[in-house]
Amino acid sequence: MREIDALPRLPGRIAVAGAVAALAAATTLANRVLPGWAYPVCGAATAGVLIGLGRLAGLGWAEMGLSARHGGRSARTGGIACLVVVAGFAVALAVPALRTLFHDGRVGRPPVGEVVWLALVRIPLGTVLVEEVAFRGVLPALLGGGDRWRWRPVLGASALFGLWHLLPSLALRRNAAVDAAAGQIPLPVLSVLAMAGAAAAGVALCALRYGGRGILAPALVHLALNSGGLVLAWAVQRGS
Repeated sequence: MREIDALPRLPGRIAVAGAVAALAAATTLANRVLPGWAYPVCGAATAGVLIGLGRLAGLGWAEMGLSARHGGRSARTGGIACLVVVAGFAVALAVPALRTLFHDGRVGRPPVGEVVWLALVRIPLGTVLVEEVAFRGVLPALLGGGDRWRWRPVLGASALFGLWHLLPSLALRRNAAVDAAAGQIPLPVLSVLAMAGAAAAGVALCALRYGGRGILAPALVHLALNSGGLVLAWAVQRGS
């Protein structure tokens, strides 16, 4: 990275604006324009752009949560948190009233090969990678967080994480449990509530990032929730 270090440093505000613009373009492309196979390509490319912006702005790898030196601690932190996710899934499967959480029309009953593609390629690269690099790595650092917890950068990045979920929130009613619980709530209000919930989840994931000294910790939990939830929803709906 000596070539990058030798370049004039990109001002922080310009780097933040560039990151937000890249994310806005990515979510529009991924949710409205690109075919399904291109979703992980878009996510991986966007993550690369964000890391490049961070480096051009003078950020170090540790500040972005990407330092290999803390990989072990981050993996352990994420692994422990994943046990909580597994316990939550077990409770939801065991309690009949909660099993409707897995009746998600967005999942349906695709063939096994498609489920493998979704759980092991599309979600890890198209969702987890870009979101963790962006909202737990680059953006908090660009907003002044560095490699330590600071409320303003965490809240700023988490608020952007909530806005990132605008387009996906418009399909929430396809989940049976959500539709049953919030069927009377107008969709715009439901969308705002969903984005607020995503922002709150962003704060929790930032806590994992700083506790584990890297984005691997929240990435593992994020992957367990998304890919694990997808596989369980598919299995429940296929068996019903």
